[in-house]
Amino acid sequence: MPRFVSVTADPGLLALPWNTPLAEWPQEHLVALPRGISRHVVRFIRTGGHVYALKEAAERYVVRENRLLRDLERLDVPSVEAVGVVLDRTTADGEALDPILLTRHLSFSLPYRAVFSRTLRPETVVRLVDALAALLVRLHLAGFFWGDCSLSNTLFRRDAGAFAAYLVDAETGDLHEELSPGQRAYDLDLAHTNIFGELLDLQAGGYIAEETELLALADTVVDRYERLWAELTEPEEFDTGELYRLEQRIQRLNDLGFDVAELDIHTDFDGRHIRIQPKVVDAGHHTRRLLRLTGLDVEENQARRLLNDLDAFRAATEQQYEDEEIVAHQWLTEVFEPVVGAVPEELRGKLEPAEVFHEVLEHRWYLSENAKHEVSLIDAVKSYVDNVLRARPDEREALPSPDDITGIIELGP
Repeated sequence: MPRFVSVTADPGLLALPWNTPLAEWPQEHLVALPRGISRHVVRFIRTGGHVYALKEAAERYVVRENRLLRDLERLDVPSVEAVGVVLDRTTADGEALDPILLTRHLSFSLPYRAVFSRTLRPETVVRLVDALAALLVRLHLAGFFWGDCSLSNTLFRRDAGAFAAYLVDAETGDLHEELSPGQRAYDLDLAHTNIFGELLDLQAGGYIAEETELLALADTVVDRYERLWAELTEPEEFDTGELYRLEQRIQRLNDLGFDVAELDIHTDFDGRHIRIQPKVVDAGHHTRRLLRLTGLDVEENQARRLLNDLDAFRAATEQQYEDEEIVAHQWLTEVFEPVVGAVPEELRGKLEPAEVFHEVLEHRWYLSENAKHEVSLIDAVKSYVDNVLRARPDEREALPSPDDITGIIELGP
């Protein structure tokens, strides 16, 4: 009998064929989802209304990765959620099988190969690399050394036209109280090497144009990382008459998706110069504000876009001096929910609600530009559903058909 460790109470998990190697599980237990390249066998299953990713590997790997993923969740770092591990697996003949790590599938997420199979624009590469660099900064701020940062070990979710990156493989990682500059540099160098190799592979497969400068693209992860790290951690000096620069620094950090929880401020002996350094930084400034006001839990860029629309609604309805939470509730019930509710039931697996709302706003802007007058939100929603959303592929998990199980990207050795 297999032993379940830290697994949530889901009776459906007990009925799965744990005495069978994961690569041989029957089709009726599987969910057809795109998956990236992995050195281990990985499969998706659905039970109890949830979709799980299962990875079969040696016990020392799955137990350690389960612990690290739980630590990252505690630190509020973007990563998949560890559900638990299944140990002491054997076949019906008593032959030992490797344990399995269970993680909860991140809805509306895509491996990078699935992104490239749908859109081939060079800008997509830049946005993916940009998101990965931001994720690496967040991990390093939390003291996590990844050890194998790559596109393959990351899942991407759409975030108001950009991408948000989530760590999906922590097998090679290690958590420290603080990373040294050498550890950070080594991790960044590994990321650069891995990304360049993955881009070469995509180009060889015809997903990236031959003329694209792949090394320059890989270099952007280093540049983006270094600029973001400097903005978050380096001290800045200015005169007492330039206090506006303090506000600008905080605003830049907020725009990057980080809050300043504390500033380390020093003045020189004559009181004329000030030296500041962000003491504690945290991610999700806009996400937390939107969650507090509306209860919507979305990505950072999505939250920023929704908050901008909320602020525009507040100005348009002349409620600048009204309580913010009252206006937010009115916006939620009169603007956001009617837009999301206008999407037909059969199309609601295409994109998550916040991304739909963002795209409707974009679509409305283009319609208004072409019409040379303001297009109503209702007309924009109808046009978006009919002309844009219906043609999009689903990005939520989908049950398999007999033909598509074999079409899932095969795993590497």
